[in-house]
Amino acid sequence: MSGHTYLHHSHHVGFEWLARLLKEVFGLTISEGAIANTFRRMGAAFDSARAAIKAKLLSAPIIASDETTTRVNGVTHWQWVFHSEHAVLHTIAASRGRAVAAAVLGDHQPEVWISDRYVGQQELGRLHQVCLAHVLRDVQYAIDCGDSVVAPKIRDHLRWAIRVGKRRSSLKDGTLAAYAAKAERGLDALLGVPAAHPAGRELQRQIKAWRGKFFVFLADRRVPPTNNGSEQEIRPSVVFRKVTNGFRSDWGPGIHAGYRSVTGTARRQGQSAWTAIRDLVGGTFAVV
Repeated sequence: MSGHTYLHHSHHVGFEWLARLLKEVFGLTISEGAIANTFRRMGAAFDSARAAIKAKLLSAPIIASDETTTRVNGVTHWQWVFHSEHAVLHTIAASRGRAVAAAVLGDHQPEVWISDRYVGQQELGRLHQVCLAHVLRDVQYAIDCGDSVVAPKIRDHLRWAIRVGKRRSSLKDGTLAAYAAKAERGLDALLGVPAAHPAGRELQRQIKAWRGKFFVFLADRRVPPTNNGSEQEIRPSVVFRKVTNGFRSDWGPGIHAGYRSVTGTARRQGQSAWTAIRDLVGGTFAVV
């Protein structure tokens, strides 16, 4: 059971190829329907594990999130990931709306929320660190459109701030606070520079709309400057979607979300995906 699940969800081996692999390599004749039933029977174990993972997530002061599209019975859905230092929770929903994240959080409001600037990810934490990697993509777009005055300076300023962030462990509190103040003053100055190019003006408008959410990571050493962690957590599911073209059952999304939650959380505890699923089947999986 654990081997089937591991090969399908970690290595994207489809049901037909999985049945063939089991027969040719291990001499086991198992139909595709039997494999599907095996996955479906794991639903209760995954639900229990996800409940424990969610409880761990909701005790965290800092939570990051991202979402991507998937397909369920040919209809577009969204796979969300929420993660903290010790927990990774995936859920697949029919909506990309803020209500999905709000339902996961319930009454919990983390100290800091980390995400891109999508509207469904807003006002979920007391403070919000926007992903500077996403901002830099918008900056590069403005440069590519022809803005040679404002956008390059904003690019250099954000890159400088990220470099400072990478040195936080070696900086004293007073030094880091000085850098944070410099980052804020520098960005304010750049927003006041007259932009002759429309792309530069649009970039300034976008940044003004998100002002106050760029340099939280310089005031809080626990906070990363980008949301790359969320993208790394969700990338295997993107590959899974491209290989399998999504889910063709109503129960499939829950199994996959459970698998990614269990294996993602286990990885933060120093365990491999194979070990995590083996422990889940054996009834010994635990969230530390």
